[in-house]
Amino acid sequence: MMSLAAVAALVVTVLLALIRAYLGPTVYDRVVAVNAIGTMTVLLIAAVGFLMGRPEFLDIALVYALINFIGTIAVLRYIKRRRARDAEEAERAEGTEGAP
Repeated sequence: MMSLAAVAALVVTVLLALIRAYLGPTVYDRVVAVNAIGTMTVLLIAAVGFLMGRPEFLDIALVYALINFIGTIAVLRYIKRRRARDAEEAERAEGTEGAP
């Protein structure tokens, strides 16, 4: 009974994080919300595996946790590089405006 309550609580928190991912307002809020959804999904897989008596679900949860972590790092690096490139292009555009 208590385990089912834990699974229900995880589902509710995933829904709340999904709302945060949709509303934002910044890209970093969305990235953190998606990362939180991934983390809660790992917990949900582990809890369901426990309820079903399937310990191999823990292996799946660990692989999903690694994919979630690597994906979050990749997205943040992409955002950082894109912002640096946009700033560099804006700097170049400012430098050519004053030229005759």
